[in-house]
Amino acid sequence: MIQVLADGVVAASFIVLGVVGLSMIYNILNFPSFAQGDHIATGAYIALGGVALAGTAGSIAGLAFGWPLIGALACATLLNGLLALLIDRSIYRQLRLRNASRISLIMASFGVALMLRNLVVLFAGHDPQFYAFAIQPALSIGGARITPNDLLAVIVTTVMVVALHLFLSRTTLGKSMRAVSENPSLARVNGIDVDRVIRFTWLIGAGLAAIAGVLLGLSVQLNPSMGFELLLPMFAAMIVGGVTSVYGAVLGALLIGIAEAITVQYIAPEYRQAVAFLVVILVLLVRPQGILGEKA
Repeated sequence: MIQVLADGVVAASFIVLGVVGLSMIYNILNFPSFAQGDHIATGAYIALGGVALAGTAGSIAGLAFGWPLIGALACATLLNGLLALLIDRSIYRQLRLRNASRISLIMASFGVALMLRNLVVLFAGHDPQFYAFAIQPALSIGGARITPNDLLAVIVTTVMVVALHLFLSRTTLGKSMRAVSENPSLARVNGIDVDRVIRFTWLIGAGLAAIAGVLLGLSVQLNPSMGFELLLPMFAAMIVGGVTSVYGAVLGALLIGIAEAITVQYIAPEYRQAVAFLVVILVLLVRPQGILGEKA
């Protein structure tokens, strides 16, 4: 059972950063961005391009990569955020979709997702890619076996979640984001630059997606559909935790990750997403607004 919990925490670490960005976009821009999964893929492939340019020389403390990937990750985080900002400026804002109906925004995000996925295919092809080909021996921690790359994913995700909490609770911009998510009109009346908040929402959401993509790519492999495959678990996590709560999204990701790990261990890997949505149904039957969500 310890191994199952460890596998669940690792699986959750790949979901958390993506679903936090998804939750921020939903609460501040008031629509679910179906392109968030494909931002995970674009971030991962941008980092792959950086590694291809810089090389994969060396390794760090037994990890399957060297310093070039860390530099590529930093660039991918920034560039993926700028890509999301460009999409917002050229599609959502330029076409006046921000003020359109929610269904129009959802369909537009579907189109953006398809565009991003096909751009990845255009530049990188359909074949799976790898950051490094090193085979890692598993570490034994508390009776569970985990690879150094997976352990790194858990640590990085934990650090990023704590940093995001501090950002939202202690910085002026973070407090402005919370205010806009509560009531954009009232926030604007009180002098908050809502457009600035929206810009940083895209930058942070897509930046977190890039980090999630690189961590996932280190654990498995890169393919153009890698982000799309995480999209359903991300939405499940957001619903379970409560769509109005960023912290609920983190808790939901943990529950979905553990549910998927239990399914893989005791049932079959093919049913892991079905079990994840069974968890969604059970939670909503008991608490329709999600675990940490607020009643409408």
